[in-house]
Amino acid sequence: MLRRIRYAAIAAIVVLAGVLAAAEFGLLRREAASPALGGPALGAFVLTDQNGVQVTERDVFGRPAAIFFGFTYCPDVCPTTLTSLTALLQRLGADADRLGVFFVTVDPDRDNPAALKAYLSSFDPRIRGLTGTAAQLKALTKPLGVFHERVGEGDSYTVDHTASVFLLNADGHFQGTIAYREDADVALEKLRGMVTR
Repeated sequence: MLRRIRYAAIAAIVVLAGVLAAAEFGLLRREAASPALGGPALGAFVLTDQNGVQVTERDVFGRPAAIFFGFTYCPDVCPTTLTSLTALLQRLGADADRLGVFFVTVDPDRDNPAALKAYLSSFDPRIRGLTGTAAQLKALTKPLGVFHERVGEGDSYTVDHTASVFLLNADGHFQGTIAYREDADVALEKLRGMVTR
């Protein structure tokens, strides 16, 4: 009897370790194979913002930028990150106006401009949502090494995606990332360093 209980306990531990490993693997898959630090990360693109206005790389160049990839049906990573970005922009004060902040969908089938506008109304109004066709979005996701993969079938599908915020200088060169749930003070210093150079 005691031996059976021990075997059951060991089996439960093995199963739990497998579940935790799978969860960790899923989170790691959200992280990107980022471009080289200081290298060009932003090329030509044409997308549409939440107000139906066309946006190109020329609208991004000229000031530092923070770019986050996600989707409006995201249950945790996206609202958490956008809430954090909202708080960071408020803490930056007037310097926040020197930073372009973009939320780029990885779910263009559902995230049209109207959906982005409704979703982003809960966050800082300086966060600009961008959408387009899958091919148009690839012009941003591919050079930045953004991972995104549709999971599930039908209307209830979700999208696994990179959880980092990408930081670019005014020339569109990669400057680093803000990790998912990174310490707020550390993230603030990264943004402050970009806008006060």
